[in-house]
Amino acid sequence: MLHSDQYNYLQGLNKQQRIAVETLDGPVLVLSGAGTGKTRVLTTRIAHLLVTGKSKPWNIMAVTFTNKAAREMKERVGRIIGPSSEQVLMGTFHSLGARMLRQHCELIGLKSNFTIIDVEDQVKLLKQIISAKNVDDKRWPAKFFLNIISSWKDKGLTPSKITDKHIFQYSNGLIKDIYIEYQERLLKSNCVDFGDLLVHPLELLRMNSDVLSKWQSKITHILIDEYQDTNTAQYLWIRLLCSKHNNICCVGDDDQSIYGWRGAEVKNILNFSNDFENSKVIRLEQNYRSTNKILDVANCLIKNNTNRLGKDLWTENNSDQDVEIFNSYDSSDEARKIGEIIEDKIRDKVHLTEIAVLVRTFSLLRAIEERFISIGLPYRVIGTKFYDRQEIRDAIAYVRVLCNPLDDLAFERIINTPRRGIGPTTIKKLSEYGRQNDMQLFHSAENIVNSEIFNNRTVEKIAQFINQIKKWKLLKNEKKPMDILDQVLEESTYYEMWENEKSEEAETRINNLKELLEVISEFDTLEGFLQHVSLMTDSDAGNELGEVTLMTLHAAKGSEYQVIFLPGWEDGLFPSFRSLEEGGEDGLEEERRLAYVGITRAKKELFLSYASNRRINGIWMSSLPSRFLKELPKDIANKIEANDYSAYSLYDENVSYDYTQKFKNQGYGPGWKRMSELQINNVKDKNLSQLPKNSENNFQINKFIKGDRVFHVKFGMGNVININDDKLDIKFDNAGHKKIQSNFVEKQ
Repeated sequence: MLHSDQYNYLQGLNKQQRIAVETLDGPVLVLSGAGTGKTRVLTTRIAHLLVTGKSKPWNIMAVTFTNKAAREMKERVGRIIGPSSEQVLMGTFHSLGARMLRQHCELIGLKSNFTIIDVEDQVKLLKQIISAKNVDDKRWPAKFFLNIISSWKDKGLTPSKITDKHIFQYSNGLIKDIYIEYQERLLKSNCVDFGDLLVHPLELLRMNSDVLSKWQSKITHILIDEYQDTNTAQYLWIRLLCSKHNNICCVGDDDQSIYGWRGAEVKNILNFSNDFENSKVIRLEQNYRSTNKILDVANCLIKNNTNRLGKDLWTENNSDQDVEIFNSYDSSDEARKIGEIIEDKIRDKVHLTEIAVLVRTFSLLRAIEERFISIGLPYRVIGTKFYDRQEIRDAIAYVRVLCNPLDDLAFERIINTPRRGIGPTTIKKLSEYGRQNDMQLFHSAENIVNSEIFNNRTVEKIAQFINQIKKWKLLKNEKKPMDILDQVLEESTYYEMWENEKSEEAETRINNLKELLEVISEFDTLEGFLQHVSLMTDSDAGNELGEVTLMTLHAAKGSEYQVIFLPGWEDGLFPSFRSLEEGGEDGLEEERRLAYVGITRAKKELFLSYASNRRINGIWMSSLPSRFLKELPKDIANKIEANDYSAYSLYDENVSYDYTQKFKNQGYGPGWKRMSELQINNVKDKNLSQLPKNSENNFQINKFIKGDRVFHVKFGMGNVININDDKLDIKFDNAGHKKIQSNFVEKQ
């Protein structure tokens, strides 16, 4: 039964929003600019599908990228259509993938109670594998292999699909073998990793026509949020699901595609019209968040990108408040000025929760944090992960074993936590016994009791632990998840372990465990809680009252604040040197999109800043203002008068150079590099003397000659074909030509 206000849900939509809501047939791309109301369009569109009878709730699938967005979508749809919204299939790609996988897990070789392991356990498993293969873990660490395997999974590549073109010539060619064994061990342990929640469902649809037909018949309308952030595996999965009915609505903004470094493919949204025949593109350009001055700056900047579909944000929220740019001597001076402006805002009655400082990298926050501490300004850094705390991981490992005793990684974590006198030697013997008898650790521990491998005392300790696990497992049918975990932590003496420490840190850990109990109380089953934990992301972090928010630009996407500070706008920092090194023009455009995202977080006031000097890797370096500042409209950006120590005096119409062209021709990234080549007048010698010199001590380039065989951690093996200062022009075997700083490659 729909609510009484069912006919009012279209009220308040602007013309373009209404078109997006009412265009229900065929493929639709809603190109939604920052602050244009995309969430409202998505939720209203779902309601409209139901009200008009175009679809039943159970035939709709709505996909988001964060749990927070999924919850918000469910709440909004529920307010419009009532309880029937619960039947709509809504969630993140990973949660929906997990749901599909649990229904068909036997086709993959899994049991329905499989465990989703996290990054720490992935690394641990890979360490075991590379150790067994006698791989040099100092040269080829586990995280190196994990990054490659994860990138393959982002592309939808299972071990059987890895060909020579995917394999760089490193680690003696073992990478494919390691991937194969990694997947085999996961299956044997009845575990999957985060990437498997995308790859396994994709393989189910690819390899099983019955499964594909079932899901294509079930899902007649698909809605995708943040389509610009999809990776190849997600794209392929969606293409298969919608290929029968072709009713797909993707909402996204190519100008906010900033996650290429973790597998997102901006080409998915750019190629939408080519991928889906007879598609419609609807642009949402009326912004409800920012002032006209802020939007003018954002529009002017992003127009410098060539790979975009194109749109111009506009607003009825006109303001005389200019976007301000200020220059500082160094990072401490920059932090001082930010603190002073915030203190002024406090006097103007601006609440601290409406102020945020967004940086390109976390390292830029140190000086700001120190300044805020010194003046007593409360702040919060977004990025500290609750679920990465030792005590939280230990508690979750107990829950994992109760749900899936075959989970060796969790079992090994808790068998001697708290200490039970079951040390590494005992655990190693248990593992060896298991391998010899083809069983997991839990079953090894059960069977070892009747063997003569251990003395009676050790056997007694192992038996006591196994009996505890079996006892706690029985509680699943008798008690609520919160009560079960509380009892486990009490009877295992885990609480006691921290209480006996009697320190502030131990008290914090106990409080964190209490917070975890609050989280688990929201779930009916331990399995539901584990899936929730596995799918949690940084972007679900909230804000607290009375604190300035500090975070990276990547973490800021989706947020908004009255006052935004964007410090560190210097070439080499923003755009980042590494992005230019590894991504070339594509990297530069993604950096510009990141700047666009930062600018469009601001509702009323925006402050951009840069320092003339930065301490990089312990060395003071003069810096050049970001090339992005040059691209801003001069009639909007309020330039602060430059001081005599500032490189800003270089930044005027009398200086003739093209940042992008110089990058194309020479591959230079850091601001000081170009700054040292400019015709500079009236700049004090004390600043130029701090510029790095092209010396062997700085770059150590003399060890390379043309023809050298070199290795790069991302691009693999290649040959040096030219040397230009600190840069090597390298032709990589599988990645083409790249210009790479010499200290980023290893001579073979």
